[in-house]
Amino acid sequence: MADRVPGALLSEHTTLRLGGPAAELVRATTEEQLVDAVRDADEHGVPVLVLGGGSNLVVADEGFEGRVVEVATRGVHPDHDGDDPTCGGVVVRVAAGEPWDDLVATAVGRGWVGLEALSGIPGSVGASPVQNVGAYGQEVAQTVSRVRAWDRHEGRLRTFAGVDCEFAYRHSRFKAEPGRYVVLTVDFQLPLGSLGAPVTYAELARTLGVDPGERAPLGEVRDAVLGLRRGKGMVLDADDHDSWSAGSFFTNPVVDADRVPDGAPAWPAGEGRAKTSAAWLIQHAGFDRGHLPAGGSGSVSLSTKHTLALTNRGGATTDELLVLAREVRDGVEAAYGIRLVNEPVLVGCAL
Repeated sequence: MADRVPGALLSEHTTLRLGGPAAELVRATTEEQLVDAVRDADEHGVPVLVLGGGSNLVVADEGFEGRVVEVATRGVHPDHDGDDPTCGGVVVRVAAGEPWDDLVATAVGRGWVGLEALSGIPGSVGASPVQNVGAYGQEVAQTVSRVRAWDRHEGRLRTFAGVDCEFAYRHSRFKAEPGRYVVLTVDFQLPLGSLGAPVTYAELARTLGVDPGERAPLGEVRDAVLGLRRGKGMVLDADDHDSWSAGSFFTNPVVDADRVPDGAPAWPAGEGRAKTSAAWLIQHAGFDRGHLPAGGSGSVSLSTKHTLALTNRGGATTDELLVLAREVRDGVEAAYGIRLVNEPVLVGCAL
């Protein structure tokens, strides 16, 4: 098994920079170490927290009384080198611990199409199918062809085709059964080309100077997305406290279409349902950018750039962050009757 580190502070392993100590942390650099660390803990009745990039976790101040397994596996393996002009696509197998944005940068550089609008998202590749990561009109459900995972319930390796991952908005079969599956590798099926996928997100299309549905060069799409994300504090930067967050803290709610507030954005979600904007609801319920919780110390606030991110301004505690999250959630529900749901995983704490 990989080396064990007792008492590791989880605040040093999460993008929020919050969270108390783990009983022990195991850093797995190989697939064998990863499976062994989880299986050994399960056999001995030790709680397990699988840690990727830490970008989607809110960990209690008390920490985690169990084994944290850090997924540090690496590797990006296309099924061919792309030199054959008759080949229109590539299947790329990626280790779960590979940093997500490193994969996107590689894809753009090598002419692999379909990930470019997901530039700048923090975290690891292994987390991407769990949450069905998405942004700017793309989500991984569009390109994931296969997921290999360790099934902790059955004690065996399993492989799921993309269609069997049960992807939905910010959801998958892996999220539906929290803790059951440890993702080992993800396969992406990507077309080859110099132009990105059709741009469907209006803000991105405007930035690129194209009409919705048109395409733009891969590198230009990546640069535009990174610029938009930086403007919202959504690209990690140690000097920018707006990026000391877990990204979007609440998912965009899906409600009956007639319950969408007047003036709020709405996108069809099937069978009389619509998805609306959590950021719009938060702002119009009275929570502006930079909002501080009532009676707070100023150590947490809504991002000064984007109302959907809850941020650590330095010296914060998880309890303080949760006070702000509850204030926002309850304020939106009081104003619009819509209860927002947290997107990050809460470890040892709850709203």
